[in-house]
Amino acid sequence: MIRFLGFAIVLAAVHYWLHRRLVRATELQGRPKLLADGALIVLWLLAVVGVGSGEVFSTAWARPPGFVGWVWLAAVFYLVLGSAVVGLIVLGARLARVQAVSPTDPRRRTILRAAGAGVVVSALAAMGYGVWEAATPRVVRARIPLARLPEEFSGLRIALISDLHVGPARGRGFTEKVVRLVNSEHPDLIAIAGDLVDGTVAKVGRDLEPLADLVAPLGVYGVAGNHEFYADDGGAWMNFWETLGVEPLRNSRAEVVRNGAVIDIAGVYDITAPAPYEPDMDAALAGRDDNRFVILLAHQPLHVEEASEHNVDLQLSGHTHGGQMWPLRTVVALVQPTVSGLDRIGNTVIYTTIGAGAWGPPVRVGAPPEIAILTLVRAVD
Repeated sequence: MIRFLGFAIVLAAVHYWLHRRLVRATELQGRPKLLADGALIVLWLLAVVGVGSGEVFSTAWARPPGFVGWVWLAAVFYLVLGSAVVGLIVLGARLARVQAVSPTDPRRRTILRAAGAGVVVSALAAMGYGVWEAATPRVVRARIPLARLPEEFSGLRIALISDLHVGPARGRGFTEKVVRLVNSEHPDLIAIAGDLVDGTVAKVGRDLEPLADLVAPLGVYGVAGNHEFYADDGGAWMNFWETLGVEPLRNSRAEVVRNGAVIDIAGVYDITAPAPYEPDMDAALAGRDDNRFVILLAHQPLHVEEASEHNVDLQLSGHTHGGQMWPLRTVVALVQPTVSGLDRIGNTVIYTTIGAGAWGPPVRVGAPPEIAILTLVRAVD
């Protein structure tokens, strides 16, 4: 509740700033001013409902208005970004003593109104496109050569699912869509890299129930992401996954057998998970034959350096969303060793999916949602 109230206050401050930039600075008067301020207040309320949906409020009534509120927050992001750019341009012009932007010049109001209108139209256009882009995950395919892969596992097809974020804006129907897409690919094994939900088991659990229909002859394995711990106990979520046929990897490993050969699949808790769920790579890999090929599931790519120290062959991760909304990919690249796709860090090959859903706004701009179908093949010397 404290976090929710904090978000509500921050959102109120952001909307007040938008009032100052888009209403007050442009000197709107009369009905246009009332309409603009009224819209900001209503949209702030919808955004607050969206932030609380799945955790504070029941999704039964909060998801529809919350969806609108979350979509609006994508527009807010671009409104803030665009307004900041306009502000910097105006500041630069004033420092350069351009008369047209002087507070006493009558042209200033016209310029600011035109710039404000341009920012609003651009933000709404980006928001609309982002809603469309985020609505339907696509299948992306990658072929991954691996030196230590047993010949019996060459051709193994893994479906990598991550970052559904069902709850506030997406529900059961979205999970069903992902499950149908995965099953249509007939993978041998399914790996879930976390952040399936934003909410509690009591309020959002029903939205994940279609995961029980996932089909893979070699099993469905999963690790928790950071969001499983935000609104609820992450251990409770992993217990719930077990009822759906997903085998949680809790700093642990399992053996996968194919054509008489064996590989390991291990998983660690998220790097930010609270006690008693801290990630423990040593525990996840304890007791295994070091000569055996191993796949590691870890929500964040940040685990890969430690994975390399343990000679992990392949790490599968999510978390980054590919930035989700341009230009955030650049920011993500500053904190993660890799943002999307196939990479190698030290001794470990890593594939990072940008995920099927979206955190916060159900909006993606320049980072279309995906289900990754990975084909492992034995590398040729």
